[in-house]
Amino acid sequence: MSVVAVLPALARMLAVSRRHLVSPSLSMTPFRCFYRGDSPTDSQKDLIEIPLPPWQERTDESIETKRARLLYESRKRGMLENCILLSLFAKEHLHHMTEKQLNLYDRLINEPSNDWDIYYWATEAKPAPEIFENEVMALLRDFAKNKNREQRLRAPDLEYLFEKPH
Repeated sequence: MSVVAVLPALARMLAVSRRHLVSPSLSMTPFRCFYRGDSPTDSQKDLIEIPLPPWQERTDESIETKRARLLYESRKRGMLENCILLSLFAKEHLHHMTEKQLNLYDRLINEPSNDWDIYYWATEAKPAPEIFENEVMALLRDFAKNKNREQRLRAPDLEYLFEKPH
């Protein structure tokens, strides 16, 4: 292909690009990006519900193993906000919890399939289901209020995993 043949094509491309820069309304095809749930015509019939196995209390583990597992599970979440909130909460409260409270906390962080639900309940943006309204949820909500105005920008360093409870 010769340079002479390429120049008109290049000139057309530049003209189209200039039109987009000057006025997006002059674009050749109208386009709007929709996200799931934004479009009034989206019936969401294409969503697939993946059934999760029901939560089961682990009765075969020692209390030390349960604390260690919950400490790890509090840190490794599906979203950063809960990773920070729950890992700091676990660092502060897990070593003082009774076995009953540990079981309630285990259910709270492992039964819901959506981490956003846990976050909304803890921050009181949405009411929690009755099954999660208990003393551990009250502790978590109080912790989420951050009454001491601590800077909570990241999860704690891993060294706390090896510290002796005080």
